[in-house]
Amino acid sequence: MTQYGFHIDTSRCTGCKTCEMACRDAYELGEAPSFRRVCEASGGSWVPAGDAWWQNVFAYYVSIGCNHCDDPVCQRICPSGAMRKQPDGFVILDSKRCIGCGSCAFACPYKAPSFSKKLNVMRKCDGCRARVMNGKEPICVEACPMRALEFGDIEELRKQYGNARDIAPLPDSSYTQPNIVITAHRHGSGVEPSVSVLSNFKEI
Repeated sequence: MTQYGFHIDTSRCTGCKTCEMACRDAYELGEAPSFRRVCEASGGSWVPAGDAWWQNVFAYYVSIGCNHCDDPVCQRICPSGAMRKQPDGFVILDSKRCIGCGSCAFACPYKAPSFSKKLNVMRKCDGCRARVMNGKEPICVEACPMRALEFGDIEELRKQYGNARDIAPLPDSSYTQPNIVITAHRHGSGVEPSVSVLSNFKEI
């Protein structure tokens, strides 16, 4: 059984949000929240050192969407059974069963599901499942000008890039076992969540 996942190379990401805009256009999201969002992490400060100032200020970007987790908390908490993990590993939302209660959005540590006022149900990234079934890549991966996103069998991605899947400001991966592989920016490698802050919290 294949489990698809994403490789997120934060050392390449420039925060241009092309992935986010391509997704918005493809799924006609309009005023609705984005399925994929670009987080800006920053930290550090300036400190005096004699007659000069020394700084360890840093910033980097992390493109994040639904991570089609091994243990999707959205599926566990959904009261109507609308969230279902498929045999191919995608976590999909059955809009016909969704009652729009928002439980999945409150539970998901990545805030992947969001409420659609137009449809009166929840919506989320499905990994561009229809595109993948037709041999194409997810639209966010295809659109990224810096090739910071890659998609495929998660085991193959781990063989190529390793098993790292934690980086601030994302929550601890042990909670849901997300199917992502992170190549950390030089400022993001080993950074504790308490050191790094999410600079664009209101935006995402």
